[in-house]
Amino acid sequence: MHSILVIDDEKSKAFLTSIALSKSGFNVEKAINGLEGIQKFDEGHYDLVITDILMPGLDGNGVVRHIRNSRRQFTPVIGVSGTPWLLEDSDFDAVLSKPSSIKTLVDTVKNLTSSIHK
Repeated sequence: MHSILVIDDEKSKAFLTSIALSKSGFNVEKAINGLEGIQKFDEGHYDLVITDILMPGLDGNGVVRHIRNSRRQFTPVIGVSGTPWLLEDSDFDAVLSKPSSIKTLVDTVKNLTSSIHK
């Protein structure tokens, strides 16, 4: 079972994402902001990270920069944004628009974790 870290300051969105991924067979942990997210990332082991872009304090761009400069720099990261076209040349492995369908989210996660062996 793959472990996913969901970082979103909107608790309801993090909850819905967590439920959808859990029902699809993933182990999901949530963080309520970017700082908590990078702390959990550094202390745990996640096969993939999903982060909102626009958050107070450390935003999703800061999260992906932290991951790309860590010892687990190749961990796939999905950015979720209301303006995904602004992230086309970013370090994210995938960018989803807000809102996105649950199917698109789950399919993207499955695609990015399919090459990871557990």
